[in-house]
Amino acid sequence: MEKYVSAKLHGIRVTDAKLNYHGSITIDADFCRAVGFKPLEYVDIWNKMSGARISTYVLYGEAGSRCCILNGAAARTCQQGDEIIIASSMFCEIDDIIDHKPRVLVFGPGNEIIDRITYEVFRRPDGALDMALKTETVENEYGFPASLTQQPPENSQ
Repeated sequence: MEKYVSAKLHGIRVTDAKLNYHGSITIDADFCRAVGFKPLEYVDIWNKMSGARISTYVLYGEAGSRCCILNGAAARTCQQGDEIIIASSMFCEIDDIIDHKPRVLVFGPGNEIIDRITYEVFRRPDGALDMALKTETVENEYGFPASLTQQPPENSQ
């Protein structure tokens, strides 16, 4: 068993920070469902503005609200407007992550979804592991190597 990323929200902006709360992160339920975050699932949070890294659990916020609220002690690590990355992980075998195909949402300034990415791990014909990204956008603004934005071979896996 190894640890793999299972889902990610990339560049979502913090909409509020509530220090006097019992803890967690509240995220728009639509965003959670789109990538597969479950209620009370532990996630890692990386603040792109400060470099702070924390771990907490997910609460579903109002669907369609575009909310991303840090609660309790987590509120000390982020300010309203900070861009953060929220990632969940899973322990599994490589074949499980090949089947899982982790999903990523990428956000613009108003927490609108500007891209949907799928990470696809596959085996090359020689058995070596490789990966590709499926993205809804044509442009590669994320700094991914060009080799990752190509599609896996038809008979991979």
